[in-house]
Amino acid sequence: TEIYRNMLLTKDPIIEHVSYVIFDEIHFINDIERGTIWEESVIFSPEHIRFLCLSATIPNAEEFAAWIMDIKKHTVDVVRYAKRAVPLNHLVYDQFLGITNVEKVMSDKENTDFVKSQRSRKKSKKKNRHQGVPKTDHKELINLIEDKLPCIFFDFSRRECEERAIKLAKSRNFTSDKEKKHIIELTNKLIGPEYRSLHSVQNLKYCLSRGIGFHHAGVLPRAKELVEVLFAKGMIKILYATETFAVGINMPAKSVCFSSVYKYDGINFRNLFTKEYFQMAGRAGRRGIDDHGDVYIMLDRNRDDFRKIKQLQTKDIEPILSQFRLTYNTVINMMGNYDEEMRNWILAHNFYTYQRKKEKASANIKNAFNNKVRNLEKLGFIEENKLTTKGLFARRIYDQEILVTELFTGEFYKELTDEQMVVLCAAIIYEFDRRNEFDMDSMKNESRDLIKKIGQYDDTLFKYLTKLHVKKMYKLFSSFAKEDEFKDILNYTNLAEGDLIRLFRRTIDLMRQIRNATEDIDLEDKCSQCIRSIQKTPIKVEF
Repeated sequence: TEIYRNMLLTKDPIIEHVSYVIFDEIHFINDIERGTIWEESVIFSPEHIRFLCLSATIPNAEEFAAWIMDIKKHTVDVVRYAKRAVPLNHLVYDQFLGITNVEKVMSDKENTDFVKSQRSRKKSKKKNRHQGVPKTDHKELINLIEDKLPCIFFDFSRRECEERAIKLAKSRNFTSDKEKKHIIELTNKLIGPEYRSLHSVQNLKYCLSRGIGFHHAGVLPRAKELVEVLFAKGMIKILYATETFAVGINMPAKSVCFSSVYKYDGINFRNLFTKEYFQMAGRAGRRGIDDHGDVYIMLDRNRDDFRKIKQLQTKDIEPILSQFRLTYNTVINMMGNYDEEMRNWILAHNFYTYQRKKEKASANIKNAFNNKVRNLEKLGFIEENKLTTKGLFARRIYDQEILVTELFTGEFYKELTDEQMVVLCAAIIYEFDRRNEFDMDSMKNESRDLIKKIGQYDDTLFKYLTKLHVKKMYKLFSSFAKEDEFKDILNYTNLAEGDLIRLFRRTIDLMRQIRNATEDIDLEDKCSQCIRSIQKTPIKVEF
């Protein structure tokens, strides 16, 4: 979706030859971080393009269709099909009642004096002060649903996905000798010898040999591919996975389990939205094989709100809401591509203003736009409503566009070695996470020199660039750019292999954006050289 949106904003000639755009999972317009990308993709599509929007979960589909009709003057038909090809059976797993439904657990909790007795015990026995209702155990649930395999077991913690898989593998084996042989052969085929010694790969290989797998964004891409192939072949009976396995991978199972319906969304802990629940629960039941799919939620009586769980399992009632917000890149491209009349029309006809149907909503969007235009004028990106050289460059930068433009539209890049440029680009796109650790000690002097160069060029740039990120990225990227292999740089950080690969690929993508944005041949050559220095296996996409 990002690629399509960027093609629209930069007026890519290919768009003239596109007649239809299919938006799969269109309800992602509701996503706090990425929803605005989906919305802009609809808004900026030319009039000749028609849409096919697919989703299993849009309660307010008529409202969304009406908005598209309003802005595009197209006829939009809403086609609903409420009957699932494979019906779902929604259940819970409780420590005391076993597999049951949530209504029975609610009734049991209301009628039992268990909680009261616990409180009285806590008063009399200090050693029990932190003792609550015992938690359910995933291995016990697996034992109870052995006739419901294969099963996808959703867990929102990557670490717990791996730990649960390893614990189960130590006590259970779901594969025959013939299957084990095939699994080992396929593992050796897909995962090169240089990665087989990695701790994570060894853990995965051990689990897979027993018919158990784990899958999340931190796993090596080739290892994820291995898991997906084996799961499709029916050789994985229990797959512990994060929610990414439910999006973009059409691999259903006989049953689905949830370790919890409580997740951390990057900002705080919260209960699942109904959309998230049904997206994952919908993986239960294989078309043409199962007459129904079973979905189990492991309950935690100490924390779970059973009424919310009942509501969660009943129906998706949450409408999609616009997450429209203006980025500097969007504003720059609007100034470069549209006249004032068209800009005002866009600002007044997004889904955000349509849903609120108030002049105030439109005014808020317009004010945000004007504020960004004023800032861009101060920075020299816009003069008299025309894009300057800086503005034209920034049109093609989709991450930290102000910082990147200020750094690479002058002569500053010529002061950087290739190593320093790679590190700088990595520091620009790195997203802080307090759990991440990096080697910052072995190249203190080198990172200090780069920070000093930036400060001497323009110390105001540190409003946008975090010095600590430069320090964190230096050893990691400079070592890989010079002589280290992938297995070596794993020693410089605690990032999972998949996360590390993503960080490198995003850095390469930023350097490609710079190369595409500039008309400076020397900068183009420098970007190409820097990309080559870190585009090695497994960072380089393998086919």
